[in-house]
Amino acid sequence: MVDAKEEPEFDWLQFRRASDELNPETFSEKLMRRTKENPFVPIGALLTVGCLSMGLYSFRRGEKRMSQLMMRGRILAQGFTVAALIGGVALTAMKTNAK
Repeated sequence: MVDAKEEPEFDWLQFRRASDELNPETFSEKLMRRTKENPFVPIGALLTVGCLSMGLYSFRRGEKRMSQLMMRGRILAQGFTVAALIGGVALTAMKTNAK
């Protein structure tokens, strides 16, 4: 016979439910809050998409030099985005430790 005991829930699930009840946040509110916290990540993402789009467009038109330049720009933009993510995490951790 199987015990009908309830499995204990994970702590993070309980925390998430409690925080959702206290502060329900829509997607757009969360996006704006995160953008204000670390504005360089969306900027880097837009630069990446812009370089990729322009590079693909140039490739399609047969402009090999411009296409290659844009692909290199995309790599730089991705590096910038990753650095912004790491920097944002580091700043958040330092603020949390300072409290």
